[in-house]
Amino acid sequence: MIHQHPSPIKSNAILGWDVGGANLKAALVSGEGVVIDVFQVACPLWRGLEELDRALKLIIQSIKISPQRHVVTMTAELVDIFPSRHEGVVQLSQFMNDHLDGEISFYSIKKSFVPISLVSSLYQSVASANWHASASLIARNLQQGVFVDIGSTTSDLILMKDFLVKAKGLTDAERMAHGELLYTGVVRTPLMSLCQKIKFNGHMVNIAAEHFATTADVYRLTHELAFEDDMADTADGAGKTELESARRLARMVGHDAEDADIEVWRALAFEFREMQLIRLEFELRSRLSQEALAVDAPFIGAGAGRFLVRILAERINKPYLDVESLMLSDESVRHWVNVCFPAVAVAKLALDL
Repeated sequence: MIHQHPSPIKSNAILGWDVGGANLKAALVSGEGVVIDVFQVACPLWRGLEELDRALKLIIQSIKISPQRHVVTMTAELVDIFPSRHEGVVQLSQFMNDHLDGEISFYSIKKSFVPISLVSSLYQSVASANWHASASLIARNLQQGVFVDIGSTTSDLILMKDFLVKAKGLTDAERMAHGELLYTGVVRTPLMSLCQKIKFNGHMVNIAAEHFATTADVYRLTHELAFEDDMADTADGAGKTELESARRLARMVGHDAEDADIEVWRALAFEFREMQLIRLEFELRSRLSQEALAVDAPFIGAGAGRFLVRILAERINKPYLDVESLMLSDESVRHWVNVCFPAVAVAKLALDL
């Protein structure tokens, strides 16, 4: 989702950045708080910082309005080119600081926005803080609800009450322990992580503990994954047609795609989808049992997998809202506001300071 524009016009707009390990996202928000443009570029950072350099240049070349201020959040400090989270946060913040023009600050859970000089000492509250920016922005505008951001790789399940974020954990380790951060998404998640057995042709069968297929294969076959959100490489490096997705799915249960009709593999995809929904529903119900919310407290869905949030809301009998419905944005970018919400959130939070 990149468009080339002539020389950018300088303005009081803010550009929010979300530096992920698989994708680089950015959101341009006007001084009046309107989301003007949103960008997402595949950025497999585990291959090296040159991937971030490439993605950053693509976005900068595409901006039609030159912002005077940049605000950055990240999760990419987790990729394995960095020996530790601290080193990842320091290197990424320095890289962004060196490659962006104008005022630059970094989102911190504890200190709001901080300059590069404070990032190292505050790295634990800068690392993987994008979820907190998202939930904080929503909590400013909604008395209570459940924010569920299902992305390509992970899911954030965050309760909000009395206009406050009610997270039990702040770090990744704490959030994983409390079921608020799940490593399950709709594109990159290996299917072997969803279950050990699956219903296939009327029987429960074991699945292969191999990286044969990912959730993108599932949601291509169920026709729920938007084409523009399907940015990651496939498990085998092959294409993304229904047949190729079915071939990878078939390997999970020891078959070739030619062993059955495409509808058999589509049915198997829906079984894997159900396994993912069961896990998400369990964690949501568990969290809701610990914090009483009003019956009409909505689920607010974001991310490439927000179609699953809508289903979860129905199962738990909650109203549902797409996150973009709470934001002022140009109609042309509403899909991307949903998908790249942390980038939108840091920009809008910075604007309110």
